[in-house]
Amino acid sequence: MQDDKQTTAADTTAVRVALWRALHVQADAPPHVIEDELGLQLAAPGDDWRQRPDMDPDGTRGFRAGIVARARFVEDLVAEQVDRGIPQYVILGAGLDTFAQRRPEIASRLQIFEVDKPSAEAWKRERLIELGFGIPEWLHLVPVDFEAGASWWERLAAEGFDASRPALVASTGVTMYLTKDAIAATLRQVAMLAPGSTLAMTFLQPPDLAAPDERTTYKAVEKSARASGTPFLSFFSPPEMLALAREAGFREARCVSAPDLIERYFAGRTDGFRPPANGEAFLIATT
Repeated sequence: MQDDKQTTAADTTAVRVALWRALHVQADAPPHVIEDELGLQLAAPGDDWRQRPDMDPDGTRGFRAGIVARARFVEDLVAEQVDRGIPQYVILGAGLDTFAQRRPEIASRLQIFEVDKPSAEAWKRERLIELGFGIPEWLHLVPVDFEAGASWWERLAAEGFDASRPALVASTGVTMYLTKDAIAATLRQVAMLAPGSTLAMTFLQPPDLAAPDERTTYKAVEKSARASGTPFLSFFSPPEMLALAREAGFREARCVSAPDLIERYFAGRTDGFRPPANGEAFLIATT
């Protein structure tokens, strides 16, 4: 069992997401949407991690499916953008993202900038070194103290990000914890990137748009988020999110819904493993 101090600097939500990705490999039937047990190695939660209440294989199936679907969608988008020649990839709120370590054949063709809180970035750097992955020259861990008003844009520039070249920016599982004003500010900043840049950002739809049989679980997740000190603050319908993107100045914008992800990654499954129909959706916006 690993020393608990190793996880003290990792955000509890980021750890949960990493463990759900690992649980998908261990508890769900193949074919797996994504195979990622490296986040589990990084988190080092202890041998009894599967006994945690939030790791119940049956009770978390829908949300676990949503987590692996969004991770796979982003990785497919990264591969597509690399083939188009996009040279930079920015991950806002990187958490325990492990793309750089699992997919070096793609990642090494990019300059990758993982943006997160200083304590989280310092902890992740230490864990990557401890596990033998190191920090390759194309991977930049960008510490940003959001609570102190630090600018992620300025920190990116300091770490070598080239604003004159296009980039892919991903932000998953973040907007629900931010105010609408903070989200709009992020959209405006990304919309100023070089032409040909793309933003992939997830958002939660209002609970009242959920199917009746999904609302109880939805409310339970909201309650858990509040109890952990990270309450949900923002919800958007697809038209509302598209309007925000247009107001921010993006040239084009579209939404990818949970049903779209279900069709792409869960078609043909007979075990009922799939995200809720009102789960996280993606805004895909280009400059």
